[in-house]
Amino acid sequence: MVYLKETLLFGNDDPLFPKTQVRLGDAGVFEPSGVLREHWSNATPIRKAFREAFEYADLPYFNPHSFRKTLVHLGETLCQTPEEFKAWSQNLGHEGVLTTFYSYGEVQTTRQAEIFGDFGKQCDDVPAGDFDALVKAVAGRLDRQAPEHGISD
Repeated sequence: MVYLKETLLFGNDDPLFPKTQVRLGDAGVFEPSGVLREHWSNATPIRKAFREAFEYADLPYFNPHSFRKTLVHLGETLCQTPEEFKAWSQNLGHEGVLTTFYSYGEVQTTRQAEIFGDFGKQCDDVPAGDFDALVKAVAGRLDRQAPEHGISD
């Protein structure tokens, strides 16, 4: 990356894995002769580079997309507001945050159970099976949120 930024003067909008420039070599065969400021038309060369790097490091192979999934998961954990997650999404190169959610937003069933368990803890003051008390608790919560979220009658 240092080579791309400092020697070739690539910017943040240029590809991290640029397309290889090819020329006809002295032996009459095509050979690499540098890089272009273009993206690859498919991910095969990038996967090959990852595979070779993992083999060289004697590590099990992980495809490039697995790193994006890991970064999205980290963002879901770290980001506390929609604005923070939007910034995280943009940093992944997604124009819209919905791309991030639609492509990577699946909540694992174990985590889903934890989330709903936490909802239950928030309603501990509501007796089980008491529908009227539940409605009053929800109404009270909405009343407390109304000024903050611009909710009005």
